Amino acid sequence: METYTVSEILKKESSIFQSVSIKGWVRTFRANRFIALNDGSTLNNIQCVVDFEKFDEDLLKRITTGAAIHVMGDLVESQGKGQKVEIQVNTLEVLGDSDPETFPIQPKKHSFEFLREQAHLRTRTSTFSAVMRLRSSLSFAIHKYFNENGFYYMHTPIITGSDAEGAGEMFRVTSLDAKNPPLNEKGHIDYTEDFFGKETNLTVSGQLEAETYAMSLGKVYTFGPTFRAENSNTSRHLAEFWMIEPEVAFMDLAGNMDLAEDFLKFVLKYILEHNLEDLTFLDTRLQNEEKTKPQAERSDMGLIDKLKFVTENNFMRLSYTEAIEILRNSKPNKKKKFKYLINEWGTDLQSEHERFLVEKHFKCPVILFDYPANIKAFYMRLNEDGKTVRAMDILFPGIGEIVGGAQREERLDVLKEKMAAIDIPEEDLWWYLDLRKYGTAVHSGFGLGFERLVMFATGMGNIRDVIPFPRTPQSAEF
Repeated sequence: METYTVSEILKKESSIFQSVSIKGWVRTFRANRFIALNDGSTLNNIQCVVDFEKFDEDLLKRITTGAAIHVMGDLVESQGKGQKVEIQVNTLEVLGDSDPETFPIQPKKHSFEFLREQAHLRTRTSTFSAVMRLRSSLSFAIHKYFNENGFYYMHTPIITGSDAEGAGEMFRVTSLDAKNPPLNEKGHIDYTEDFFGKETNLTVSGQLEAETYAMSLGKVYTFGPTFRAENSNTSRHLAEFWMIEPEVAFMDLAGNMDLAEDFLKFVLKYILEHNLEDLTFLDTRLQNEEKTKPQAERSDMGLIDKLKFVTENNFMRLSYTEAIEILRNSKPNKKKKFKYLINEWGTDLQSEHERFLVEKHFKCPVILFDYPANIKAFYMRLNEDGKTVRAMDILFPGIGEIVGGAQREERLDVLKEKMAAIDIPEEDLWWYLDLRKYGTAVHSGFGLGFERLVMFATGMGNIRDVIPFPRTPQSAEF
């Protein structure tokens, strides 16, 4: 007999009165009669009805929350509320025991903080199974979009000798003896004795390497893990996270904005079409959570409303300079409601400013461009005014910045000057400079933190709840 998933059985209403086989984990077992079974294929459980007189009492005692079982029986119309079909059990096998006294995921409400301590089991809950199915669908949609638009997928190195962001917050990779490393004449660690013959780190971005391939293959993207040794314990930071980074040759800033907007709309439309059941559940969860907040802190939009807000609106585009004027003259700024007041041009915008522009002023997603050079990375193309660069950030409701990108600096002399100004030695990035020596051309790209996207798509408030096993300061469990 073929074994079906719960999702397949619930879709096969024409299979009523047929014999079916299914395997899954027990969510609940009520009155020694009703088993709520889930196998992760759907948010919904299927009810399996047991005639306890047909089965050994010792067997039934082993059917506890968390146990894996194999059920064979007849699919019939349900006599109860909440489901159309159920399984009348003919054969029942317990595949794995579950100690009801110690199994941590009981059929009751658990805090997210507690569930992070049980990250290996938390996907047994409805919320986390929905989040991870959406994460999987978003991953697929990302690859689908780029594949359908002529991009080549490349794997950039995880171990690198360069700091793409110039931030210096990197994890060192070494094979040297931690207790007795070799020292040079100056008494410093001699990295020429290390495995790679130089100091190396875990990458913070695949962008620089992706640029090299864009300048030969035309359109490429990376989608892989990145690492940042930033000692931050906020709800929006991880030490290990995933980045999507497309790079395109012969594309300017305007084309980059077009690409990013089209990409975001595509992947969010995909989950609206393919994951509506999970989104509806998470939307309800979010609405219930909002009711517990003070009125002033409640969001005006539900989860599905936010997704449609992005997919159904054209993104407003304006320069950083225009945005500063709007913010400077806004009521929250004049009445000192902003935590960080906007007084002068050159200020780095905070989330409260970005959300004001999106949610209150324009009421649509916003793309800001032409940022001050001194608050952006060295590889961004300097504008003719000498003080701004061709950078762009995309701002979403409820989250602020979700995408950061730029037209890259393709002029060798200008790039060298910018590197020298922040003490990046040319010999460290000689290969990056070669791209400007041999066949240089306008090119652009952007970066999107995947977990930020999953947070937006699921309504989850903490980034640790949208990645299977979060890596944060003082925490590398599992």
